[in-house]
Amino acid sequence: MATTQPKVQNVINESALLESKTLRDSVLDRTDALDRVKALSLLPDGMHVPTAMVAAYFGVGLEAIKSLVKDHRPELDTNGYRLLTGEELRSFKDLSGIQSRTRSLALFSRRAVLNVAMLLRDSEVARQVRVYLLDVEYLSRTGSVDNSAPADTVSLDDRIDQRITHILGRTVVPMFNALIETSGEHRRELVALRAGVQRIERRLHQHHARLKRLEGVRDDRPAIGVMAAMDSMNGRTFEQHIAKLLRRDGCTNVVVQGGHGDRGVDVIGLTPDGRRLVVQCKRFAPYLSINSSEMQKFIGAAKVLYSAQVALFVATCPFTPEALSIAAEAGITAVHRGVLEEWSAGEPLKILE
Repeated sequence: MATTQPKVQNVINESALLESKTLRDSVLDRTDALDRVKALSLLPDGMHVPTAMVAAYFGVGLEAIKSLVKDHRPELDTNGYRLLTGEELRSFKDLSGIQSRTRSLALFSRRAVLNVAMLLRDSEVARQVRVYLLDVEYLSRTGSVDNSAPADTVSLDDRIDQRITHILGRTVVPMFNALIETSGEHRRELVALRAGVQRIERRLHQHHARLKRLEGVRDDRPAIGVMAAMDSMNGRTFEQHIAKLLRRDGCTNVVVQGGHGDRGVDVIGLTPDGRRLVVQCKRFAPYLSINSSEMQKFIGAAKVLYSAQVALFVATCPFTPEALSIAAEAGITAVHRGVLEEWSAGEPLKILE
């Protein structure tokens, strides 16, 4: 009994995945863990994720992902990471319909993205994925003793062996209580054993509650496929989608005017408190970026032509550091892919409140 508790703690410690390749390999088939924590958008081929989208999913910068790839390239290669160049890149562009002028394109399979989650230290999303993986792994080892059904067809609730907690709480602990009452010589040892059993019982209850929380629907979790849906929109549909989000959050007089003669602004309206609002919408491929010149053009239109009090530059891709710096200086709100995903899933933009 005395050695059981440290072993359990080691199994459920999410940091164990950072250190153990063997443990990582044992859970690489559980790619569903990615969408359990946060929706993972894929390229139009439905199979791959470029570096920028991986960074957006984990809420980190591009350099963090590139550095991780450099340090763990052999392992990631094994799990579906590919760097396309030359003819292979041209063929992939033709088959997938992707338009890009880059000379190389790094692609991650879902399995490779899960591998990143188990290696990336400074990401709360990655940490949540690791916690989910190890909770499921723990329960698959210590849960149901009935092996008549395949493990992947048994629900998580079924894998929680309620009989174990019942036996511990209703049988084993009362047995120790009776022994303690009648035993003088071994009383101290029996009290220690009873405390160990009670700790294990509490631990099982905690894991059950933890998994119920992870398995349940969370209001703060983006709907699966929300970014994939936006990636498939044309420019006009995307503008209409942004207008719909603005109306949902209380904006009024919202008008979509994108197209020829829009003077650099796609959507206009009023914020809930009556401030003049203008929006630029860019539905770019997620591996591209909004650069400083595009930001400067929008600033001129928003501030000079429209005298906007609130200006949003909404894009399905990242912004370059220089573009973000210019936006901050000019009072422009840059809504990059990660923020857009949260906004579409129900999280209001603070600038509109």
